[in-house]
Parts: sequence; structure tokens; C-alpha cells
Amino acid sequence: MEPRFDLNANELGAKIGKRFANTSLAILQSPLPRPLIELVELRASQINGCGYCVDAHAKELAAAGEPAVRVNLVAAWRESTVFTEAEQAALALAEEGTRLADANHGVSEETWALVRKHYDDDQIAALVYLVAMINAVNRLLVITKTKGGSYQAGTFDNVAN
Repeated sequence: MEPRFDLNANELGAKIGKRFANTSLAILQSPLPRPLIELVELRASQINGCGYCVDAHAKELAAAGEPAVRVNLVAAWRESTVFTEAEQAALALAEEGTRLADANHGVSEETWALVRKHYDDDQIAALVYLVAMINAVNRLLVITKTKGGSYQAGTFDNVAN
């Protein structure tokens, strides 16, 4: 199944996409642990129904040795025992930052306090950009109908290098 539009095949789309990739690379080089980045991206992608990104982040987590139980429970993280308090704070931020239209408060003070408790300023900056970027990428790929299933672990790292 082909996407309805290949942004990377378009000169302007590729130019803008390069900027997105550079921002994502800066997030990957931040002090956030890579598994946390992938968990946050997976959760936002699940909420947004982005098949390509769900596929990509689940495969990246598996390739990095993340136990299947943690990957499988991301969608039900509140009802599981496999995530640390810090991870739960980041997943709550991801959910509330993704569901802005579904809530009248955006990110709650309670969630923000948990994020402040577990992360320093550099990590928080990276988390906020991470949530914004994965939501933007999800929207791009859902709009263009880019389907999941074909992602190969390590693809983004290869492109970034």
C-alpha cells in the first residue's frame, strides 16, 4: 500500500523533513534515556493512530532489548507494574500533551509536578520537544496515509548518520 503523498520525494518536503530530522537527532542526543524516548513516542503514536510510528517505535524498543511485556503494556501503562515512576510521569506528559483537544487543561499541574520531580531542566526541555515532535510526525504520516509494517529497526539512526 502506497502513501497518498511521499513528502521525501518532494523537494520542499525533503528540505523541511531534514529540519524535522535534525530536531529529532538533537532529542536523541539529549540526556533522556533512549528507551524512554521510544516509550513516549510509542504512546503518542498509539493515541494518534499512526501505524508507521507504532510499528517503528515498537520495533526499536524490541531491537534495543526492551522486554515484550513493557512494549505491549505501553497502551495500558496506568494498569501495569512494569514502568518506573519517572517513566509514568513521562507517559502522562505524552498523553496529556497529545490529547490537548480532549482536555480543558492541557498538561495538568499534577503531571507537571511529577515531571519536575523526576527530570532536570535539560531532560524536561527534551521531553517537551519530544512530545511536540512525535505529534507532528504522527500527523504528517497519518495525513499522507503512510502505513505501518515495513519499518526496519535502526532506519532512523542510519538516516541521521
